[in-house]
Amino acid sequence: MKSVDGNHFEYIILGAGPAGLQLGYFLQKSGRDFCILEAEDYAGAFMETYPRHRMLISSNKCYTGYDDPEINLRFDWNSLISDDPELLFKNYSEEYFPDASHMVRYLRDYAARYELPIRCKTRIKKIDRQEGFTLESESGEVFTCQQLVIATGLFKPFLPEIKGIEHAEAYNDVSVDPADFRNQKVLILGKGNSGFETADNLIATTALIHVASPSPLNFAWKTHFVGHVRAVNNNFLDTYQLKSQNAVLDCEVREINKLEDGTYSVAVSYNHAQAETEEIHYDRVICCTGFRFDDSIFAPNARPELAIKDKFPKQTAEWECTNVPGMYIGGVLMQYRDYKKTTSGFIHGFRYNMQAMERIFSCKYHQEAWPSSPVQPTLDGAVDAIVQRLNLSSALWQQFGFLADVLQVTPDGQENRYYPEVPVDYLGEGRLDGCNDFYQITLEFGKVTGDPFSIVRYPDPKFADRSVFLHPVIRHYKEGELVGELHLLEDLFGEWKNPEAHIKPLATFLEKQASFVAVEPYLVRAPGA
Repeated sequence: MKSVDGNHFEYIILGAGPAGLQLGYFLQKSGRDFCILEAEDYAGAFMETYPRHRMLISSNKCYTGYDDPEINLRFDWNSLISDDPELLFKNYSEEYFPDASHMVRYLRDYAARYELPIRCKTRIKKIDRQEGFTLESESGEVFTCQQLVIATGLFKPFLPEIKGIEHAEAYNDVSVDPADFRNQKVLILGKGNSGFETADNLIATTALIHVASPSPLNFAWKTHFVGHVRAVNNNFLDTYQLKSQNAVLDCEVREINKLEDGTYSVAVSYNHAQAETEEIHYDRVICCTGFRFDDSIFAPNARPELAIKDKFPKQTAEWECTNVPGMYIGGVLMQYRDYKKTTSGFIHGFRYNMQAMERIFSCKYHQEAWPSSPVQPTLDGAVDAIVQRLNLSSALWQQFGFLADVLQVTPDGQENRYYPEVPVDYLGEGRLDGCNDFYQITLEFGKVTGDPFSIVRYPDPKFADRSVFLHPVIRHYKEGELVGELHLLEDLFGEWKNPEAHIKPLATFLEKQASFVAVEPYLVRAPGA
């Protein structure tokens, strides 16, 4: 093994994908001692392969009608946070669903623009932990650090426990040329976006496609979880419901047998047909059942505890491994904390998580305070601060219900403080020092029941808690106890500025909570007017 001289850092980030680059940007801005280790030849190399069919399904909305760059990030799901207006993804493609090659170029440019300290071609084969962490590469080079951030993503294919599953082709290496499937009968295992992406690609050339899993379909437009099936991938459903030979099966696949002629006999048991069983013949079986975290490189004393069917490392509210102090989890792996609820598994979610992680590091390891700004201890000051952020913040918009702004009410009433973009769970554990009397400000969806395109609305501020679409929620906590809650009406344009519908209810709520006393009767107006 080579000497560790010159290879010791306070922080090491494993993986130079979008999450590693984003955290690197924030660590560099704070002047921290860190290094990013990347197994491949350059940053973002993973995107050279995935998604297999090369179309990103993260929105690239270049034209919004707004000039404010922060508001525009509400509709930009691909850009990383930076201080360079040229480093916006819209400058790389104007396609709403761009080709993944643009993301590869974007990530390489991002790394070069900030000259991030990336060691490429450094594949780590072992991670051990004593007082700190020791990482050994395949070439024998050794790196050490005090804090380690795992931002390697999910890349270990998950294979369900089905007899004969070894006969299935895997999403990560199956052909993507539709011509290779001409007139064939194909079974696709898995009803996620990769399964439907694969099915859509093969509609024109196959004789028949069945997409199967034990669970019914979940649609992103109903659940608001963008990892569920997206409309851009569901053309296949027309071919099913309109009798074009294809089908979606809710079933248990019991066994896959390879026959002498090279085809497959698949035994299934239907979940919604009184457990009816059937044997169906296919030419191909493709496994699109997702990926898991690969923990093979970790020594026993550094191996994270896994959760959610061993898919993710188990994490605290600080994204620290529950059983390995000093080891943190970044990027898509962060979604353990909000699995299938918000957007931590995607760039437009974890870019804000990585910023919060750097702030957590600053508080925990460098005795620095969470960034905040003063707010006048008056009703006007509180209302203006809250309404301005509700109408500006992209973090609250993207990480709905997961990240919160905090308005701290100081005991002496001399100067309140406003803290942006704090993880709700972190705040709930009392980790934001001095916040004993505060308002938690989030944007949240209501519960969807029935048809999401036929929802009865209640456009009266008194019934704002019935709002189903994204809307503000303000909660007042004292000494850890919830003492007041206010919902503001949803708005068609996502703008909460209406004097009667938004400003007045907020001012009335704050007055009733006895935190603020107006110097004179509060004038209902648009903020800043």
